[in-house]
Amino acid sequence: MRAERLTHAVETGALAIPGSGRIAVFGPAMPVDIAGLPRDQVRVVTRVRPDHDAFVAAGYDVGPVATPGAAMALVCVPRAKDAIRAMIADAVACLSPGGLLVMDGQKTDGIDSVIRALQGRATLDAPVAKAHGRLVVARNVDATDWTAETRDVGGGFVTRPGVFSADGPDPASVLLAEALPQRIGRRVVDLGAGWGYLTRAILLRDAVARVDLVEADDVALDCARANITDPRAVFHWADAAVFRPDVPVDAVVCNPPFHTSRAADPGLGAMFIKAAQRMLANDGALWLVANRHLPYDPILAAAFREVTEFGSTKAYRLIRAYRPIRTPRAG
Repeated sequence: MRAERLTHAVETGALAIPGSGRIAVFGPAMPVDIAGLPRDQVRVVTRVRPDHDAFVAAGYDVGPVATPGAAMALVCVPRAKDAIRAMIADAVACLSPGGLLVMDGQKTDGIDSVIRALQGRATLDAPVAKAHGRLVVARNVDATDWTAETRDVGGGFVTRPGVFSADGPDPASVLLAEALPQRIGRRVVDLGAGWGYLTRAILLRDAVARVDLVEADDVALDCARANITDPRAVFHWADAAVFRPDVPVDAVVCNPPFHTSRAADPGLGAMFIKAAQRMLANDGALWLVANRHLPYDPILAAAFREVTEFGSTKAYRLIRAYRPIRTPRAG
């Protein structure tokens, strides 16, 4: 859909792609989104590891931050309002004098509210409407007060705009943290660690020798580094689907995501469960919290020999899955 709008904007003359100079693209989700841009000029700016890896595989220049002096910056509008503003501020900061800011997004992700918020802060061209979204070109943008700032959410924790549960601990994580056993094992993986709330709880157990924090969002991981100073913590900017610890671990603790858009996607949680199955020792256990309505039971039963519910509320289930089933290797 984004590619359609970009193509339409260029064909109608609403957008003139610079013939030279860097084009910084903030937050695209997949290579096909920006296939119409000249690849040799594009710098993809993403702090989400699966997206980073997909663009690297497609041959793009990719990094978590933009290089200065860009001739154009394209902001792919995310859903989170404070993340949008922070992304726009970063995009404006990377532009050379006279550079173009282009914003593109679906109506369901709030592109119209972004355009309204920029009125009075920029000179805006007429938006291009196509494929249930809008693209708008902005010049002379003032977004200095939208720069992301660290926020204190209490309990010795800080977060940043756009990370999951940026206003404080997620209730599901609080429930799991309070229910974790004292004897959880020496090697633990916090899978999808976010900004480190569950890791802090895991490290209260003296017998724990090491916790590997695995998080795909590099902004959240930066927060975790600030929140967790215990030397037993090891930080990994990694896709949970492909991460492998150096040795099988005793426990995996997980509050898996189940959204990439407005609709729930149980496949995300299933991917985390299968990842835990692969990284656990033969007598290891997965400690999982999940929304009650998510259909994880068949996946857990296929991946572990023993699955028990050790706590629940009206909204959440606490699950212990013990002794991973090994899938025979082909050949």
